[in-house]
Parts: sequence; C-alpha cells; structure tokens
Amino acid sequence: MKDKPIILIALGGNALIQKGQKGTTEEQLENLRLPTRKIVELCRDHRVVITHGNGPQVGNLLLQQESCREVPIMPLDIVGAMTEGQIGYMIESSLDKAMNEQGINDRFFLSLITYTVLDENDPCFQNPTKPIGPFYSEEDVAKLPYTMVKTDKGFRRVVPSPKPLRIIQHREIKKLVEMDFIVICTGGGGIPVIRDGSGFRGVEAVIDKDLASSKLAQEIGADIFIIVSDVRGASINWGKPDQELLGVVSVDAMKQYVKEGHFPEGSMGPKVEAMINFVDFTGAVGVICHLEDIDKAVAGEAGTVIVKQAEYRLAKSA
Repeated sequence: MKDKPIILIALGGNALIQKGQKGTTEEQLENLRLPTRKIVELCRDHRVVITHGNGPQVGNLLLQQESCREVPIMPLDIVGAMTEGQIGYMIESSLDKAMNEQGINDRFFLSLITYTVLDENDPCFQNPTKPIGPFYSEEDVAKLPYTMVKTDKGFRRVVPSPKPLRIIQHREIKKLVEMDFIVICTGGGGIPVIRDGSGFRGVEAVIDKDLASSKLAQEIGADIFIIVSDVRGASINWGKPDQELLGVVSVDAMKQYVKEGHFPEGSMGPKVEAMINFVDFTGAVGVICHLEDIDKAVAGEAGTVIVKQAEYRLAKSA
C-alpha cells in the first residue's frame, strides 16, 4: 500500500451547495455524486484524504442558532464541529453509494473531527475581518454582542481568520492513510483552538480551509495536493481581454504573479498561497482545478499545476 501515491483533495463549498440552490439535503447529496464517483475511481491506485469547506453550512447553522432562544446558542467552534459531522456524513454516504455502484468492497472510509492550532498572538485576533453568518438590520445590531461590519446588504458579523499552525490529528490521519483508509477531515479548516495550559481551548475564529488543507498535506507527506474549485484553474489578468489560464507553472513564477497582484484575497489568493506553501515545503505537486476535472488533474491533464521546476510533468503520478 505504501507505494500508492497519497492525494489530498480539498473540496470547496460549491461541491455541496451550488449557486442558486437553497442547500437542501437532497441538493447537497446530488452535488456530491460526481466528485465522489471520481474519488472512488482514484482510490484504486491512490491513497486518498478528503477535506472540505463549510461556508454555506456554517452560515446556515448560525442563522438557525440566532433564530431560536429556547436553547443555548453554541459558540463558533462548536458550530464548526457540527458542520464537520454533518458534511462528513454526507460525503461518507456518497462514497458508500459510489463504491457499491463500482463494485468496490475492500476499501474503508471514515470522518474524523479535527481541530487546528492557532497562534493566540496572531494579529488577526485584534482585527477581525472575516464575515460569517446572516445579515442583520441596524436595529438588530444594537442587541448583539458581536463585532459587526456594514455591507450593502446590511450588517454582518466578522471574526478573526488566523493562519493555521498545525492540524492536531495529523498523526492519526497519517496512520489511517497508511492503512489505506479514505479519511474525511479538517472540515471548514478544522475547529479553531489555541493552547490553554496542558490542553486546548476553542476560539471564535474561521480558518481558511485551503490553508489548513495545505498544512495537513505537508504533515502527512501528500504526493499531490488538489484544490477543487468552480473554475478551471488559476488565471492571470482575470476579467481582462488578455486573461490567461495557467497550465504547468513553477512555484517561483506563481510567487511573481502574486507580487504582481493577479490573485485577489477574496477569491483565488488563499488557494494560490496554499499551493505555494505546499510545493515549497514538500517539493511535491499542487493542482487547482474544476470539480469536473479531479481525475484529469491527477493525471496532469487539467487545471493549474504548480511544481518546483517548470519542466516537470505529472507522469510519475498518473
């Protein structure tokens, strides 16, 4: 088993809830059919770890929290744990169905509640900027204890988004991968915690799932790190007549594109940063691709492939 390459696949929120959808259970399970089928096909020749976003789901749960005063409102770290279980269950159900359809009965999978260590001195804690949850009226804001920011749709809660330092359960995840389990973990970037004496304490924060996935990919020694998005890859000159989709590109070239301002913070920026961190640390391969192209991305036939050397190709991993 140890000769099988390790792939970490980071599914974006669009893998479960697409634009224009309400986010019903039926919609999310239907949306998972395509990526889980492709992942099951890949698991024949690869060891697989799946991480996922939770943006729409955590916002919906926060809205439900605010709508009910009969039971205690849960803090953000607990709500994040709820989404890890919720989404993990849906991915497991979809994997089980895809395996049955393909006649695979010798592979095992599980969802793991994971949490991510943050630096309590990270300056983001003093300057929260990440909007989460529902929109509020000015009247509502006066009754709420949160830090709020005004948007064109109303007021919205903002929380810190610090950089992830490490994934606590990375050793357990690596052991399970060595046993050929498909592991679903680090949902929504993981549950945010800081060191508190001899243990950890949850904090009100949101961790970028791509940066957390990159950290985990480094810790478990992934051979390929794939970020799945709703675009075909990373482009320079986005939205301009000379827009160009990047194919195979060196990590140094990506760093230069970052300096030139090609990847905005609110969209492609964190994905590119996550890839640069991974490739720099491991020397392995990172890919940003569309949801439909997961299998092609592994073969080096789709997406933006970030590598140490520009002349590298994915032949050894195909």
